[in-house]
Amino acid sequence: MNKLRIAIFSVLFTILQFVAIGCTNRQDVTNDRSVQDTLPRSTDNNVGDINLSNSNVNFVTAAKMTVPAVVHIKINFNNASGYGASGSGVIISPDGFIATNNHVVENASAIDIVLYDNRTFSAKLIGRDPNTDLALLKIEANDLPIVKFGNSDKVQIGEWVLAVGFPLSLNTTVTAGIVSAKARSIGIINRRGSTSRQNDDSPEGNMAVESFIQTDAAINSGNSGGALVNTSGELIGINSAIASQTGSYAGYAFAIPVNLAKKILDDLKNYGVVKRGVLGVSFPSPDAKNQYLKQQGLDPALIQGVYIIDVQNKGAAAIAGLKAGDIIQSIDGVSLNSSTIFSERIARQKPGDTIELTYLRDGAIGTVSATLQVQDVTKAENPEAKNSNALKEIYEKLGATFAPLTAEIKQYFSLSAGVLVTNVRKGGFFDQAGIAPSTIIVFINGKPINNPKDIDIALLTAQSGVIQILAIAPDGSKVVFDFSIGT
Repeated sequence: MNKLRIAIFSVLFTILQFVAIGCTNRQDVTNDRSVQDTLPRSTDNNVGDINLSNSNVNFVTAAKMTVPAVVHIKINFNNASGYGASGSGVIISPDGFIATNNHVVENASAIDIVLYDNRTFSAKLIGRDPNTDLALLKIEANDLPIVKFGNSDKVQIGEWVLAVGFPLSLNTTVTAGIVSAKARSIGIINRRGSTSRQNDDSPEGNMAVESFIQTDAAINSGNSGGALVNTSGELIGINSAIASQTGSYAGYAFAIPVNLAKKILDDLKNYGVVKRGVLGVSFPSPDAKNQYLKQQGLDPALIQGVYIIDVQNKGAAAIAGLKAGDIIQSIDGVSLNSSTIFSERIARQKPGDTIELTYLRDGAIGTVSATLQVQDVTKAENPEAKNSNALKEIYEKLGATFAPLTAEIKQYFSLSAGVLVTNVRKGGFFDQAGIAPSTIIVFINGKPINNPKDIDIALLTAQSGVIQILAIAPDGSKVVFDFSIGT
């Protein structure tokens, strides 16, 4: 295997440990059924000018506005005595709707909410979305303080922010930092390895969206689901993860942007599930983009936009006239410099929404309108046939075949799981990503692969999202490959 390719993809088995934390934000809402559309605009929440003279930033007002509306979430598992975990949440409506992370409340048998004034309420889970790591809770209370949604699109790198939550089960804690990056993808949602389902019809992880706001505000375990706010006290994100080799804060924290959270939370409130619009295109994951383009003989520096690998037959993109090899440069007038921005913008849309795409094909600029289709989450009359057809299509894209590992290979590499790549077809995704025959596939999206059937299950579960393959190359190098098979 080409050493350069291995070096680029090799982040395996030294992957940073990610500890969940949370925060949410939101822009002005025009949907009549949105979570905050009926909220009173109290003058008590008006913010005075922030003193920026002489580089002095006053966080006091923003902290006073936010702290009363951030709650401590305590989780009970399997009706055990005492609490098994805790996290944070953000009150987003006076009548008791609370935003948090999916991973905070997943598998909970009981959820208690402790308010700033120490009142405790039992919470109802309204809905959760593993693909964005968001969940919506409800308590029976009124006249609660809220955090007003801001606009994450206007957040700038270098901007001061506050993180508010309950780290390490401490009482309300406020920390400050700056936005150090936007539209960051870190692979944490796929690697969390959740096995439960939101409902029997929708496998988790198949539409994972990561476009995090990165900040250096100090957060730790327990901050998950808490607020990331700007100096005006407006919610711009839900804290969701940290990058650390120890499990404690090490300088990098990640929040779900509020403009994405707004759409997800509205859907959970109105329908109990998320209704997603699907464009039907495939593109390289952020980590694999440059390597993929070089393999196609393209200069990554000259590709300004999202390079389309494949267009789903009869999907919205195909109907609009998009083709493999097109470079989507903007969506609804927003320029695209990464696929994470593209994925987030699509994730904000509903089935039936029409988007405008500008693309480059053979040196010429074109513009098309595409009407997004419904994500197929319903049970087919013949699910076996449906899965068989889906697998056939996925394997056709992958261009690879597999076989179980022999006992000798397992012993040689000290493996308890894995399958062998026996053949790679020229032009398939495996060939494009540089996965050679005799590579050993050990994990797909964090799940151990023991036999080819496990590959079927993993691919069906992730058929519209990012696939991450942890593998051992033929030369013994440990490598990771990321690519997308649809949005």
